Amino acid sequence: MEIERDNGMHTRGGVITERNSDFCCVRIRLPAGIITPQQLSGIARITKKYGAGTAHLTTRQTMEIPHVKIEDLEKLGRALEKNGTPVGAEREEIVNITACPGTDRCRLANIDSVGIALEIDRKYFAKNMPVRVRIAVSACPNSCVSERLCEIGITGVQQPIRNPGLCTGCGTCVNFCKEGALVVKSGDIILDRQTCIDCGNCIHICPFHIIKGDPPGYLITVGGRRGRHPEAGRHLITVTTQEDAQTVIDMIITWIYRKAWDGRLLGDQLDEIGYETLKKDVFKSIPPERIICRPEIP
Repeated sequence: MEIERDNGMHTRGGVITERNSDFCCVRIRLPAGIITPQQLSGIARITKKYGAGTAHLTTRQTMEIPHVKIEDLEKLGRALEKNGTPVGAEREEIVNITACPGTDRCRLANIDSVGIALEIDRKYFAKNMPVRVRIAVSACPNSCVSERLCEIGITGVQQPIRNPGLCTGCGTCVNFCKEGALVVKSGDIILDRQTCIDCGNCIHICPFHIIKGDPPGYLITVGGRRGRHPEAGRHLITVTTQEDAQTVIDMIITWIYRKAWDGRLLGDQLDEIGYETLKKDVFKSIPPERIICRPEIP
């Protein structure tokens, strides 16, 4: 006999009971924080009608409507759906996907972070999981959306290729490098590969376009966490194509869904649920020539 489940608005992850339990705060779905002027106008009207006339911009690039009466939840939900900004997710599920502007407009970007975020949102938003899963995409290691503090993070990287014979020695890259990976020695500019984090900034900043770069890569981390004890996720793998990055994300989400325990952060249980096995499976699924780097496998 199939169990009937209550699928009312009050059960949705984006509906959060306020301090005064007669009211709810309703978070909406805005992948990568992108919204049209028409949707903004619609939210303004909805907020005035069902809320207290104000909206709140969240740290995960979405909006929430505070002080909604419980009896208005169903009508609010229908209005948000019609507006193209449906109710979001916040509980043990995949929540709003965040991303920096990426190659759409950032001069330091290495990858199309927004495009990746939208694709992940299309496939997985609000998928029920044993733990809350935050996913973020940064187009470079500046990490403007703190992707490494999320359960799944994607960082765009690009390894510089220098041609000492053509370098003019102007020093622009040396002054711009935030890691100190470029130094002047005996009149020559030297790149320290151990210090370089493959941000690609020197490639973008070279005034003579002499510093080239390998194709951009996708560095994927797992198990980051925010909250009381923030910690960066573990570097799982770096791959060369967006398709391979999506394959890895698919595998991580399936692994979390099947293996993770509820009631604990993902980062606190990685080893218990077989992180090393996940690594081996991921490496087997990606052709070696499309792997830029990976941690050692025990």
